[in-house]
Amino acid sequence: MSFDSFLSQLKNKANELKTEALKFKNKDFLNAAMAGSALIAMADGSITATEKQKMIKFIENNDALSVFTTSDVIKAFQDFVGQLEFDQDIGEAKAYQALGKMKSNTEASRLLVRMIISIASSDGVFDFSEKKIAVKIAKELGVNPAEFEL
Repeated sequence: MSFDSFLSQLKNKANELKTEALKFKNKDFLNAAMAGSALIAMADGSITATEKQKMIKFIENNDALSVFTTSDVIKAFQDFVGQLEFDQDIGEAKAYQALGKMKSNTEASRLLVRMIISIASSDGVFDFSEKKIAVKIAKELGVNPAEFEL
């Protein structure tokens, strides 16, 4: 499967995300989603103010996250980004801890991996550093990265 068809499949599945996310409307799911989003956004080691705005805008407009209030989504995302910026090791530990809370829920874990990949490729580029983080997130969630062509 080519990368273009992979991206096309992601776009097609994006419409399914909202319905699936309704099943998991809880704080653990929100935190896991924002932890993964922050990790992907910080994949290159830092995130600029412009990148933060772009990521937050994407999250606000993402159907799967529209079941949550915008202020809750933004606060959770900013908290994880802030932790990563303050101390990358501790920030990563907290982010992976939040993701790990969803590990026992295979359906939610798969939804999170799809969501993270969608966020990573929202700019049309899914680079090596983002892919590496996506693989690590999938493994943390107990999901086989190969299911997502990672």
